[in-house]
Amino acid sequence: MIQSTRLATILDLLEERRSCSITELARQFAVSEETIRRDVKQLEASGRVYKVHGGVRLPDNLLEAPYRLRLGENADAKRAIAARAASLVEDGMTVLIDSGTSAFWFARALAQVRGLTIVTNSLEVAQEVLGRNDTRLFLAGGAMNVDYRAGFGAEAIAYSRGFAPDICVLSMGAIEAERGFLDFEPEEAAYKRALLDRPRRVMVLADASKFAREGTVHVAGFEAVDDLVTDRSPPVGIVQAAEGAGTRIHVTN
Repeated sequence: MIQSTRLATILDLLEERRSCSITELARQFAVSEETIRRDVKQLEASGRVYKVHGGVRLPDNLLEAPYRLRLGENADAKRAIAARAASLVEDGMTVLIDSGTSAFWFARALAQVRGLTIVTNSLEVAQEVLGRNDTRLFLAGGAMNVDYRAGFGAEAIAYSRGFAPDICVLSMGAIEAERGFLDFEPEEAAYKRALLDRPRRVMVLADASKFAREGTVHVAGFEAVDDLVTDRSPPVGIVQAAEGAGTRIHVTN
């Protein structure tokens, strides 16, 4: 296992357990404890973990609730979706990533892709990719939403629209056959809507639970989305709407 993959897996384990010992990590990856200590040192330098005696843990202020609660919802499905979506990204691309939790897992899944230019409005995505594999990071700022740990306002929109990404990756709160892609937070939805005309390709990440929800704020019709990556085949109505609009559906299993 190459180091970038090992680092991403260590972070995944910490998301589940909050802390791990150096010994158990060395056993998990079949490497020396010294190798794990070097990994931990690198992660600590980026601010993503905190080294303790004999082990490593997440900082207390990392991914605070309610973001942490949302991050844990359907986490296995989101990781699988993220891995499938990351397989569609090539070295050297410019990728715009929003602040949803599926987008966070996607950012982590990019660990083996090199030379990316990443634009994001998410503090957590930015922290995840900063300094990794020759990545150039651009963070859209302005006023930060505490619950979403991201910027959605006019400053974030104007900054993000200054880029012409190869792929724009969006999380989504709900998907309906008749109304398309929806969300629940007006500011978040407005930020996403403002990005749709910039990229070569718009990719939505959504686990199957989003097919059963009724959104409150419209983001996009199917015609605005090139790819939908999900963990289960959508209901027939959504499949038909996607086919009619030319939206490709990628199912992880």
